[in-house]
Amino acid sequence: MEPKRHSLPKGGITLPDTLRYVPRALSIAGSDSGGGAGIQADLKTFSALGVYGMTAVTAVTVQNTQGVSGYQEISSDVVGAQIRAVADDIGVDAAKTGMLASAGIIRAVVGAVAAGGIPFLVVDPVFVSKHGHPLLQEDAIGALRDELLPLATLVTPNTHEAAGLTGSEVETRDDMERAAHSILAMGPEAVLVKGGHMGGDIAADLFFDGNSLEWMEAERIATANTHGTGCTLSAAITAHLVDGMDLASAARAGKAFVTEAIRHSLAVGKGIGPVNPLWQTLPRSGKAS
Repeated sequence: MEPKRHSLPKGGITLPDTLRYVPRALSIAGSDSGGGAGIQADLKTFSALGVYGMTAVTAVTVQNTQGVSGYQEISSDVVGAQIRAVADDIGVDAAKTGMLASAGIIRAVVGAVAAGGIPFLVVDPVFVSKHGHPLLQEDAIGALRDELLPLATLVTPNTHEAAGLTGSEVETRDDMERAAHSILAMGPEAVLVKGGHMGGDIAADLFFDGNSLEWMEAERIATANTHGTGCTLSAAITAHLVDGMDLASAARAGKAFVTEAIRHSLAVGKGIGPVNPLWQTLPRSGKAS
């Protein structure tokens, strides 16, 4: 397994005169038919931040703003082949994972990412949907923790996912600190424990890289339309890493971006509407509620 790399090649990349280099990011995640999360949210976020987005689809979900009614996994061989196809031809400056569904898919991702020498990997350990529908098989949690996290530049669990990874409840700021230390010991370079599920007027996330322990705070936006927050945040961080930011700065910038995406969330559908990664260009549709 190749060691992780942490910077783009010195001197840039030589391309034909007819082409212009553009930063490239890969989303390895599930497809959301409602367009609010998954690879759809990732591609919108990449585009909003000036990054060329690519995808390796892990599953096709049947969902809308009211929930997930089912999904079909893509075979692990095809998932790995998608990653290798874009890495070998287009190149990948950074990648992020979302819904991985099964241990077989996780292992295919681990092999393809390691072989591709992808410099940065942001792992959003998706366990359940916003509506509470399971998106990761229980027997896959061990593979996620033991095989994928050691490859990660950054892992971004919410409090429920942090509890699932550590086996301990995560309900307070002290719990978040303990979870951050435990998850960092699993092998990633840094962890961002997201506190969005906790109450209060402030949405506080905890960044820890073994040296720096930093609370990243923002106002909590009063809206029920929060579908896709985790995907948008991790995609924004990935895009900022491609732009050359250090990890802590990328996490801060990603949080600022998703806060505005929530502020401009879209009141579409009959259930939990999506956040708006295109908030700088796409008008808000109706009032957030």
